Amino acid sequence: MAGISAFKCPCFRPPSSSSFSFHLPLRRISYRPRLPRIYAFSSNDIKVGSNIEVDGTPWRVIEFLHVKPGKGAAYVRTTLRNYLTGNQVEKTFRAGSKIEEADIFKETKQYTYKDGSQYVFMDLSSFEEFRLNEKDVGDKSKWLKEGMDCNLLFWKGKVIDFELPITVKLTVVEVDPGVKGDTAQGGSKPATVDTGAVVTVPLFIERGQEIMVDTRTGQYMSRAQST
Repeated sequence: MAGISAFKCPCFRPPSSSSFSFHLPLRRISYRPRLPRIYAFSSNDIKVGSNIEVDGTPWRVIEFLHVKPGKGAAYVRTTLRNYLTGNQVEKTFRAGSKIEEADIFKETKQYTYKDGSQYVFMDLSSFEEFRLNEKDVGDKSKWLKEGMDCNLLFWKGKVIDFELPITVKLTVVEVDPGVKGDTAQGGSKPATVDTGAVVTVPLFIERGQEIMVDTRTGQYMSRAQST
């Protein structure tokens, strides 16, 4: 932060009163208080979605299974995804063994635009920008729309991932017209939405309509309610 350079300006003449005080404008600093850990995290606490740190790297638990063999010690078999590389591995932990939780937290940011191969998210309070590369965004890009609020995941001051809203409203831009009588059969057809993704929709869906899509599965949910 720059010093108080105003005092060096020859045009600046502070009052002679000893009661004079100079106040710098306050700068908002993002601060996330660290809560005290109530108990030690162990392999027995693992569940889907847990964030753990192994060999100094953050991982997300994709699958887990507690195994109690007839002979030998119990253990937990897991499938982990590396936040930094996207790689998935299988790893086992002895039951009850201590595991370090990854200090990952979320903040809501707005997706604003794509700059070349980077997706730009903005903090609407500070207007600070955060960027993710195409490989980091991956298949999630087909559900991203400008102005959409997403959760960015931070680890050691770096953005390592982001989460889409569970449901998104998209506009159908290309679809075959429905045929009278077909809707009674409960059929479906592919439709292209404004993000470029292709969604399987009921036969009654037409071009220009807005639909709700589940970003976790890519499945059509319903027609969007008009506001």
